[in-house]
Amino acid sequence: MKQLFILTICLITVVPLVAQKGYDIGVRLKPYKKTWVYLGYYYGRIRALADSTLLSDSSTGHFKGNEALKGGIYFVVSPSRQVLFEMLVDKDQHFSVSADTMNLPFSVQFAGSPENRQFQDYSSFAGNTGKKIGLLGQEIAAAKTRKDSALLLAHTKLLTGKLQNYRDSITKKSPGSFLSALFMAMGEPKIPPASKQPEGRYDSNYVYHYFKEHYWDGISFMDDRLVRTPFFEPRLEKYYANLVAPNADSLIKETDNMLLQSRSAKEMYQYLMVYFVQQYINPVYMGQDAVFVHLFEKYINTGKAEFFTQQYKEFATKRAYSMMANLIGQPAPQLDMVDTAGQPLPLYSLKGPFTVICFWDPNCSHCKEIVPKVDSIYKAKWKAEGVQLYGVKVDGTQAEWVKFIEDHHLSGWNHVYQQKVKEEEEIREKRAGFRQLYDVYQTPLLYLLDSNKRIIAKKLGYLQIDEVIKAKMQASK
Repeated sequence: MKQLFILTICLITVVPLVAQKGYDIGVRLKPYKKTWVYLGYYYGRIRALADSTLLSDSSTGHFKGNEALKGGIYFVVSPSRQVLFEMLVDKDQHFSVSADTMNLPFSVQFAGSPENRQFQDYSSFAGNTGKKIGLLGQEIAAAKTRKDSALLLAHTKLLTGKLQNYRDSITKKSPGSFLSALFMAMGEPKIPPASKQPEGRYDSNYVYHYFKEHYWDGISFMDDRLVRTPFFEPRLEKYYANLVAPNADSLIKETDNMLLQSRSAKEMYQYLMVYFVQQYINPVYMGQDAVFVHLFEKYINTGKAEFFTQQYKEFATKRAYSMMANLIGQPAPQLDMVDTAGQPLPLYSLKGPFTVICFWDPNCSHCKEIVPKVDSIYKAKWKAEGVQLYGVKVDGTQAEWVKFIEDHHLSGWNHVYQQKVKEEEEIREKRAGFRQLYDVYQTPLLYLLDSNKRIIAKKLGYLQIDEVIKAKMQASK
């Protein structure tokens, strides 16, 4: 049994899981008596509760409401918060289910729901087939000869084919059913054999494009029911991880296309928007923050994502404006700072093929570790390569800052800080300060600029910055 985790969807305004018609799902769950059981649902990878019922002395109860549940895969949850079994909820929401919880899943019986009976039959077949495939996997691992391995692999392939054939048969019989939609979401494109590929031989480039082109065949972004299944989000993740180039332009094209296709499907559109915003507001790869900025400008800031709470909109707005000024490829914002002697030393006054900006704080424990290492690589390599190092004090007193510089012999740097009067002037005139312009929320923070002060890289480690410099220098030869 799976342990249920109840999570709150905090990024969006909570709306009832209701539509137009009421629902009445009768349950009989032996041996539970006079105890609460629950009806849960999926929302991507999240599992949450939709309803509850108190079982009688005869182990019976009803999940009942005046308005219909949203379509999807639901599950019954025990008093100890364990998932007992799943069920399909679609148009027909008046049915009953009984089970002996000491003999799951074999004891589950549905009445008044042909699709759930079909789903139960499939689940039983899939479970038994999966066990056989698992046992074969163990035998393959222990096989002593290639011949034995080949025979076991062939048997595994046969069982996998039977499982797919089972799904295909249901899809052909009931093409418009929810179960068919689920099978389409679980399946993958069938690659033509090598003999059917260009020039009659295997072509990896052809396979990639064919797989990507047909990845969403039969899956509708207008089908809100898919949001409430455990299959759709992993499929979405796999598509972006394996089939979409990780650069911002490709990601923006794909996200826009999916949002356009789902625009008239309220649940799907909301789910995709939340998913994409969460992915790119704090992206894994450098430069992907441009995707979030695009989503903010095109959807959130234009009223096309009204389901976000006001609190989250304010947070997204602050994050977007912090990212807009420092996207990869854009000119770095000017930094009108002064040096340790109080003399003006603006960023754009520096000349050199590259400039590394290091935002740091003399009291930051991580800075105390990293800043001397930045100094070491600067003196060992970067200085000879003409790299300018612009060190910006983020916090700490003047005395602490100067003492750290002296104690660690940080010579050759362009050490600067912002005077208090300048900071107060920015606040008074409501202009963005360097923290917002460079998205400085933690230290140390490194940026790499080219000779024209365009941003090449940001928020990388000093060794990664060095690799980028090396690559750029080699490319320019």
